[in-house]
Amino acid sequence: MIYKDRITDKELQRKLSASGAVLIRGAKACGKTESAKQLAKSVLHLDREEQIQIMFDTAPRRLLLGDTPRLIDEWQVIPKLWDHVRHEVDDRKKTGQFILTGSANPAEDSKTHSGAGRFTIVNMRTMSWQELGLSTSAVSLGSLFDGKSIEIQDEHTDLDLIVNQIIKGGFPSMLNITVDQAIDLNRAYVELLAEVDMSRVSQSRRDPLKIKSLLQSLARNTATLADHTVLEKDIRIHENRGVSRPTIYDYLDTLNRLMIMEDQPAWNTHIRSSYSLRTSPKRHFTDVSLAVAALAANQTTLLNDLKFTGFLFESMVVHDLRVYAQANDAKVYHYRDSGGLEVDSIVQKQNGDWCAFEIKLGTSQIEEAAENLKKFVNQLDMAKSSAPKSINIITGTGISYTRKDGINVISFASLGA
Repeated sequence: MIYKDRITDKELQRKLSASGAVLIRGAKACGKTESAKQLAKSVLHLDREEQIQIMFDTAPRRLLLGDTPRLIDEWQVIPKLWDHVRHEVDDRKKTGQFILTGSANPAEDSKTHSGAGRFTIVNMRTMSWQELGLSTSAVSLGSLFDGKSIEIQDEHTDLDLIVNQIIKGGFPSMLNITVDQAIDLNRAYVELLAEVDMSRVSQSRRDPLKIKSLLQSLARNTATLADHTVLEKDIRIHENRGVSRPTIYDYLDTLNRLMIMEDQPAWNTHIRSSYSLRTSPKRHFTDVSLAVAALAANQTTLLNDLKFTGFLFESMVVHDLRVYAQANDAKVYHYRDSGGLEVDSIVQKQNGDWCAFEIKLGTSQIEEAAENLKKFVNQLDMAKSSAPKSINIITGTGISYTRKDGINVISFASLGA
């Protein structure tokens, strides 16, 4: 298979030239290993070699010998190897020695040094629309931070294409297969997650039925502020099964370690009103296709419930905004206050520059979204907060242009890094 360039490739190359070792982390099958292989000169697969543990117990340094950069795939299989890599980096005093990939974070009680000063980190997600070739990237996030207006980009996207892509998702293995094949593969991913991965990573038996119930509840509450209480009630109502709150906490922690969930944190800013800011995160799967798979949904299901599909579309857009934001040294937040005013996404750079985004599946909600954004900006305390570099509405089925009031309307099929 021909390698398809990823947006994180440049970041990986840059960080490898700056540090002795780079850790690439992301969900299973998101493409970490293939990206690392583009730069690696030797490879060690810890999850494939039966004799690895014996070698580590007898001569751990031998595992690190090989042409550099040396790729150590699924390093978390032997967490103690981390410290050996760290010491080897110290001894060699060279950059670009190791690339570590991992699809699970080790438990907090693992006695590993943080790696500060030796390691840099690249967070990798599944493929964005730009990487999949579904977006022209004519409207870049970088240009939105520059405050540039948009010349009309006529990038119409059919609703059927959007629904199909929500179902297929961004895992590289989905590139050249049909929607029906993707449904089978993604459902198998969720099945194995519940029946194997959750127990394996925590090294204790987890109840697959309870895991599936939680995953279904998380899927129903995609792109919402559902807390543990909401999830507990939702499971009881929809699944006719009780899952205790401590179990929900435990399973969510494990899902986070597997990088299956990636919550969207609340944005902290200054406002002039008496309302208080909500601090709860929005919940998202690492890839929206897993939400669809957890619910065993298909094209008919999503086309018959466009309100729910709108939440799935928002989650897919937030995923891509994260990919594009990372390339622009930024992070993605959401805003909501106690008065009920909310903004779907705030993308903020490390230097404080920020842009606001409302996300709408269709074009009929553009005016409502524009008024919401104006209300939001008007209540910011500009004496304490900087003005946005741009305010934007991302749509699924429209075209891209800048309105007379300065608000950008952006077709998702023209958005890129």
